[in-house]
Amino acid sequence: MTYSIYHNPRCRKSRETLSLLSDHSDSIEVIEYLNNVPSRTELKAIIKKLGISAEQLLRKGEDDFKTHFKGKDLSEDEWIDAMISYPKLIERPIVVKGDKAIIGRPPENVMKLF
Repeated sequence: MTYSIYHNPRCRKSRETLSLLSDHSDSIEVIEYLNNVPSRTELKAIIKKLGISAEQLLRKGEDDFKTHFKGKDLSEDEWIDAMISYPKLIERPIVVKGDKAIIGRPPENVMKLF
C-alpha cells in the first residue's frame, strides 16, 4: 500500500519522517503541500483519518496564525478555509496510509503505520 506524505522539504522533522518512510517502503507519494495545497475535501478526509479537529491541525506558532487568527473561535469549515488560504498553518508532516493518518512529530510517530 502507498504512503502519502504531506511534506515540506525545508522542515527537518518532515525530512526525517520521509527518510523513515523510505527505509520501510518504496511506495511513497510525496505531496509538497505548500506548492500543492490540499483541497477542502482532502483536508476534511485527513482530519477525519487523524481523529482530530481542524483547529488541532494548526501550527499556532506561525506568523500567519498570530496575525490573522489568534484569539478567534472559528468553525471546522472556517479553520479548513484558513489552512487553504495559509497552508503554512498546516502541521507537518502528515503521513496517510489507507484509512489511517499520523502527524510525524516526532518522526518516530510514523512507525505506528508500519
